[in-house]
Amino acid sequence: MKTFLTIAALIATGSAAIAQNDSIKVLPQPEVAGLKLSAYIETYYAYDFNEPVNNTRPAFFYSHNRHNEVALNLGFIKAAYDNGQVRANLALMAGTYANANLSAEPGVMKNVYEANAGVKVSKTANLWVDAGIFGSHIGFESAVGKDCWNLTRSMLADNSPYYESGAKLSYTSPSGKWFLSGLVLNGWQRIQRPDGNKSLSVGHQLTYKPSDKVTLNSSSFVGNTFPNEDKRMRYFHNFYGIFQLTDKWGLITGFDIGAEQKAKGSESYSCWYSPVVIARYSVNSKINLSARGEYYADKYGVIIPTGTPNGFKTMGYSVNFDHNMYSNVVWRVEARTLNSKDDIFVNNANLRATDTFVTTALAISF
Repeated sequence: MKTFLTIAALIATGSAAIAQNDSIKVLPQPEVAGLKLSAYIETYYAYDFNEPVNNTRPAFFYSHNRHNEVALNLGFIKAAYDNGQVRANLALMAGTYANANLSAEPGVMKNVYEANAGVKVSKTANLWVDAGIFGSHIGFESAVGKDCWNLTRSMLADNSPYYESGAKLSYTSPSGKWFLSGLVLNGWQRIQRPDGNKSLSVGHQLTYKPSDKVTLNSSSFVGNTFPNEDKRMRYFHNFYGIFQLTDKWGLITGFDIGAEQKAKGSESYSCWYSPVVIARYSVNSKINLSARGEYYADKYGVIIPTGTPNGFKTMGYSVNFDHNMYSNVVWRVEARTLNSKDDIFVNNANLRATDTFVTTALAISF
């Protein structure tokens, strides 16, 4: 804990030094119509009171997963082009997120955050066809911490796709209230399909924004994640709502549910589900406080195998403090506790049912 306080003090001191400047300089944009360059850096320090010997936190964490070290969670540079008829995105990344979450991808693909291109296929409607590597169409949390209400990701976000590859057809209504997308994908969070897997997957996304204070979203995935000789269909659905209740209070509710065949051709399925609720209070334009309650139930270990009698059945709580020092700089602190039904968390050489950790992060975008 003493180490954590020292690191937090160093980050706070650095934050104060930044605050003494009148502004943060933003890189000049290149003078090419429709082209924008941007970058993002998120550094962090996490202290897990279970003190993992290898300094790596439990395997179901893919973001902020290093213990007791100052680390880079995610850093990327991005070029985006959009002239109204053609668009493209290319972003290359590094960090512990990339190491953990893209470990199954070959070679330099581990460092690709985005690489996609699209064309508008209608002169009268906002209808696009895009292909390549994208951020996931599932969930309200992404790998980019500054866009999320909490410093660390929810269990349902860490254990559903952050990214995907394939092609999609998307439509936005003239009012902007409706967004509809159909996708053909290379698999469940895969750039390259696993050897022996000959199946393409499909998905959908439907978003409704009746006002600027309400967002409702439904997303799905249907596909096989195994080689064809052991083909098992997976069906998954995510639903969430984002509500700005007042000028100060915001609320997010989310629910994931999935089912996968227990064996090839089986009519029996292994199911998992995860609800989450996040509340955020804006003290002022610079300070936000948030609290999260979540639960993840995966008895049969489809997503998070444990080898224990009850599988992965874990309740989580967290509180979060954000200081938006500038529009493109945020310093964050979070305390989080997970309580499992079985002893699944390693504490030195022993197992226990509880994992408590604190994390601080500094994120800058430009």
